[in-house]
Amino acid sequence: MNPEALAAAILAVLTPIAASLRPDEELGLTASDVVLDRPRNRDHGDWSSNIAMRLAKKLGSNPRELAQRIADDLASVDGISSVEVAGPGFINIRLEAGAAGALAKTIVDAGAAYGTNHSQAGVSVNVEFVSANPTGPLHIAHTRWAALGDSIVRLLLASGAHAVREYYINDAGAQMERFAQSVLAAAKGEPTPEGGYPGEYITELAQRVLAAHPGLLELPEDEQLVVARDQAYEYQLAEIKNSLERFNVPFDVWFSERTLHAASEDGGPSLVDQAVDRLRAQGHVFDDEGAVWVRTTDFTDDKDRVIRRSNGEYTYFAADAAYYLNKGDRGFQNKIYLLGADHHGYVNRLKAVAGAAGEDPEKNIQVLIGQMVSINGARLSKRAGNIIEMDDLLNWLGADALRYSLERSPADSPLDLDPELLQKRTNDNPVFYVQYAHARTHNVARNAADSGVDRSEFAPELLVHETEGALLGALQEFPRIVAFAAEVREPHRIARYLEELAGLYHRWYDNCRVIPKGDDPIETVHRTRLWLNDAAGQVLRNGLELLGVSAPERM
Repeated sequence: MNPEALAAAILAVLTPIAASLRPDEELGLTASDVVLDRPRNRDHGDWSSNIAMRLAKKLGSNPRELAQRIADDLASVDGISSVEVAGPGFINIRLEAGAAGALAKTIVDAGAAYGTNHSQAGVSVNVEFVSANPTGPLHIAHTRWAALGDSIVRLLLASGAHAVREYYINDAGAQMERFAQSVLAAAKGEPTPEGGYPGEYITELAQRVLAAHPGLLELPEDEQLVVARDQAYEYQLAEIKNSLERFNVPFDVWFSERTLHAASEDGGPSLVDQAVDRLRAQGHVFDDEGAVWVRTTDFTDDKDRVIRRSNGEYTYFAADAAYYLNKGDRGFQNKIYLLGADHHGYVNRLKAVAGAAGEDPEKNIQVLIGQMVSINGARLSKRAGNIIEMDDLLNWLGADALRYSLERSPADSPLDLDPELLQKRTNDNPVFYVQYAHARTHNVARNAADSGVDRSEFAPELLVHETEGALLGALQEFPRIVAFAAEVREPHRIARYLEELAGLYHRWYDNCRVIPKGDDPIETVHRTRLWLNDAAGQVLRNGLELLGVSAPERM
């Protein structure tokens, strides 16, 4: 019996009780409203519910008396061993061994689908993250959002949402012109222009541009800049994509800022032009001293924002507004932005865009702000000089250790990673601890096969050791953890769960044999335990997949 089935059973016995207490009122609950928790002390049972305390006032009953009525009826449900009422009205439930142990086969049969749920079904979400300027390599500040953004999307997809990973390419504006000037100067052997981009990577780009366009320096100056900008941009963006691929972060959409400013296919107004008109139609645009403004103070922004200056030039806010509207036009009802701590001022601005567009700033847009990450001993890039490159970190620590360590803490807490720890092959290293547990499940399965232990029998009532109960209890929790992590956008809950699960698995491994001792015969309990072993491996594997971390079969 899984938590969903138990919640349904509680609701089934609660409904007639509620009708007897309040015959003229509908209970108005579904099984998802029945909250189940795992008691910290396993002596209190497998599951606990506070449903009686939540409903007692509504039903005009004493909480403990209501809990006792529910407990009395629940005790006769198949698969439930006993039910007790504790404290002011907690209902503690113990499952029969067979009902609890049946989960092992359920997990193995479900495979990669175990843990998926429908809590986000019907929800369409655009998750935009990283979005670094295509004027240089990705660096340490991008690694955290790359890992977290990708895992948030994995969680949303596992919970039934339609979700995409989107990278906004800032390929328009003054930074692209400075980039072109820097590459062209390097091609000519000249110093980096004031305000330009220094670093060996610019020289490398210039050499590649010259190799692709040998006659570059013979062109008129304005044409030289265009060629240098567009060709170097292509090379740099390809490098960014390669770095993210190495980090196991696939993007579904690469959105070019240039498309916001380009005329429509029929020669009509650009998306930015259209955005101004659409916001004006919503009643939030006004003109003052020749400039066009959006009254963002209507939506908690600290000041109104200029969207088009008096000289006709658009501001960055105009692109933000056009981009937001475009996401909605593409069918995304919810938009998530992942920004660094230095972009905190964007929160009110983006929420104001949502409000001005006629949407709910508290529902349709979510801006997640993350704190900085530092790694002791990380060296500045030889190519870029003033940054720590993502590629250098990947070469040094590896994608698995880097991703897992970035994902196991809340995004809004500063993070200082210990590279020596992340490279250790000991249980002190969290990613090794979890991956080793997974590898151990495969080692057990291989040894079992060599010893003739297979899954030809399954008797869940034999899984009665206390470590088996604890392990099964944790395995039951996985779908709920996935759904909650998706709801609150917090991948670290998966990492912490996996560490707890790995510990429970290791303790089970130390106490319960899958392979008989010596010449002892193979019994049903050994075959049944192999199901539990493989179920634990499956959940570890599914959890690591949600984090974008590999699940090695040997270590």
